[in-house]
Amino acid sequence: MQLTQFTDYALRTLIYIAIRDGQTCTIAEIADSYQISKNHLMKVVQRLGQLGVVKTLRGKGGGIVLNAKPEALNLGDLVQQLEPHFCMVECFDALNGKCVIAPVCQLKHVLHQATNSFIETLQGYTLKDVIKNQAELRHVLLR
Repeated sequence: MQLTQFTDYALRTLIYIAIRDGQTCTIAEIADSYQISKNHLMKVVQRLGQLGVVKTLRGKGGGIVLNAKPEALNLGDLVQQLEPHFCMVECFDALNGKCVIAPVCQLKHVLHQATNSFIETLQGYTLKDVIKNQAELRHVLLR
């Protein structure tokens, strides 16, 4: 099971913003800290803004801030919003799945259950839970 790079970047972006304690962040700062593409990160931040998870502030002194407290941002909800077509295997994709045994396959039921358990586990955590080690995160990311 693997999340898309988009979701990975989104979660890492939220961690970065959260450890800044309300200070605005820029896409350039975040991209530099994680050594990832600024262009890809722009799309990620745009989507997080559409979801209402972050606010983007324009102009001098602008940047990105969380639009909710970290304890209000549930990881399971975020992953479901960022991965709307969470197709673990081909047969989960109703439009593009072409597996010949899909109509009689029992494996897909097991994999569906595993996917549901994955999301259920994430539902038990918030952004606050994954930034409990803020001092260490700051040391690594804000060098």
